[in-house]
Amino acid sequence: MLISYLLTRLPMLAHMLRADRRAVTAIEYAIIAAVMAVAVFGGAKTIGPSLSVTFNQVASEL
Repeated sequence: MLISYLLTRLPMLAHMLRADRRAVTAIEYAIIAAVMAVAVFGGAKTIGPSLSVTFNQVASEL
């Protein structure tokens, strides 16, 4: 029952997404945001320890 419902409903949903270009733009923006998030987290993981050492040195000199 559920499978037959999904098989009849999925082509209609796919057609609606193809007809609506906003969905494509939203997906593109989501992919860009995901790539940027990975880059930010990767950079924070790489730079974080050295930045922490720098802040600790500055704090100890004050």
